[in-house]
Amino acid sequence: MTLKIYGIAASRAIRPLWAAEELGLPYEHLRWHYQGPETREPAYRAINPNGTVPAIDDDGLVLFESLAITLHLAQTRPEGGLWADDARGVAQIYQWTLWAATEAEPLARQWFHHTGFLPPEQRIPALAEEAIDKLQQRLRVLEEHLAARDWLLGERFTVADLNLAAVLQRLSVLARGELPRTHDWHRRCLARPAAQRAWALRNTV
Repeated sequence: MTLKIYGIAASRAIRPLWAAEELGLPYEHLRWHYQGPETREPAYRAINPNGTVPAIDDDGLVLFESLAITLHLAQTRPEGGLWADDARGVAQIYQWTLWAATEAEPLARQWFHHTGFLPPEQRIPALAEEAIDKLQQRLRVLEEHLAARDWLLGERFTVADLNLAAVLQRLSVLARGELPRTHDWHRRCLARPAAQRAWALRNTV
């Protein structure tokens, strides 16, 4: 087994875990908590100097940053069907992955921090409301894009869909108003057998 994935599934490690399941890759899952002592050890800091999860060791190639990991796994295993067939598609994969990272995730994360993740005394409801309001503008961009296609690149699921769907994992509570195409797309993503297998890992120790 040459692929190691570090990080519990209840973290951003869900993204490389889902990608590995989609690609049918054998892997070793090291279920290290993002607040656990292992992430502070020198051995792990040599893998991820940030001391965060996830990280991978792919046959000697060490990577951190979850979306970089999923892009790497998809690109280096094109037979798995998550990568694009041409340069135009590759550009769109990068576009939507970076959109997920820069436009969607900061707002979703701000909302989550100030509604559930931080201790109650550290939460600022106004910041949660600000984030959720701004996020609606981004979701309308996605809704419009999905008007003419089932998946982000068109006719088939790719790593772009995986990345954005994982970033928007709490879409059902993040979205306000009518966004039928976005909700349908998100349900299709998470209903995939590989997604179901990855998310089931959240219930394992």
